[in-house]
Amino acid sequence: MTPDIVFQLANLSVLPAWLLMFVAPGTVVTRFVVYSYVYPIAFGILYILLLAFTLQTGSGDFGSLEGVKQLFSGEWAVVLGWVHYLVFDMFIGSWELQDSRQLGISHWIMLPCLFLTFMLGPIGLLLYLLVRGLKTGKWSR
Repeated sequence: MTPDIVFQLANLSVLPAWLLMFVAPGTVVTRFVVYSYVYPIAFGILYILLLAFTLQTGSGDFGSLEGVKQLFSGEWAVVLGWVHYLVFDMFIGSWELQDSRQLGISHWIMLPCLFLTFMLGPIGLLLYLLVRGLKTGKWSR
C-alpha cells in the first residue's frame, strides 16, 4: 500500500464519524461509533504502525525547525502527521459535542464549532471554549 492510498483511506474513514456528529449527535449509532473511542483506538493502532515504519526510514529531531522538517520530509512521515491531526481533531470534536450536550448548548450553535474543529482544529476548539464560557460563565473546567 502506498502512502497516498493510506492518506486517502484515512481521510475518507473519518467522514462518517464527522457526519454523525453534525447530523445525528444523540443517536445510538453516534454514541457507539464516535463516543466509544472506536476511531481513536483504530487510528492509534494505525499511528503505531506508521510510526514504526517511519522511524526506520526517517532522521531528524524535535529540537529545531530543521530537525522537524527532516522528520517530516518523507511521504510516510507526512501521512503519520496527518493521521495525528485526524484523530486529535476528531477526539476534540467528540469532546466538544458531548460536553455541549451535558451543558445544554444548542446543536445549532455547535455546528460552526464542529465545522471549524474539523477543518482548522484549534480555531474550532477556541470557538467552542468561548461559547462554553459564555453559556456557563466558567472559563475553566
